[in-house]
Amino acid sequence: MQKSTNSRNNSPESERISLAVGSDHRGFELKSYIVRYFQDLGYNVIDIGTDSTESADYTDYAIKVGEMVSSGRCKYGILICNTGIGMSIAANKVKGVRAALCCDTEMARIARLHNDANIICLAGGYIKKDEAIKMVEAFLRTEFEGTSCTGERHYRRVRKIIDYEGRGKYEQA
Repeated sequence: MQKSTNSRNNSPESERISLAVGSDHRGFELKSYIVRYFQDLGYNVIDIGTDSTESADYTDYAIKVGEMVSSGRCKYGILICNTGIGMSIAANKVKGVRAALCCDTEMARIARLHNDANIICLAGGYIKKDEAIKMVEAFLRTEFEGTSCTGERHYRRVRKIIDYEGRGKYEQA
């Protein structure tokens, strides 16, 4: 089920950003918290599901979120399962996705800064809600440095990934 919400209290940063968010049953509680938090900040949040703690296959949600990001419908994605591992593996099968499993705010920042990650994967069974929020905020606030003269090596590395998957010309998110 896809639900798009945009709060009345938009900040300039949040108005420009659409987020696709998905989880399996093990990430449902954290996903629900993250969705509400970012909706309240004014982000356009598309909740891909799942909508309960009933058993659900992480792959279904990882691929849906990946396709939303890859198609450009959403700028970034957030995926949550028990460890985040399955989500990151599945999402990275979608052409154009660079999903990063992050365990702390520094990893979230570096995933954007050096790898131009467009999906953050979280371990719902291992991190607290406030930690998850800090990680997502760091991810969203950080720009890819690959276009700066100091980040040329990062651009080159991301370019190799894109070339390998056959996407053609690199376009920064």
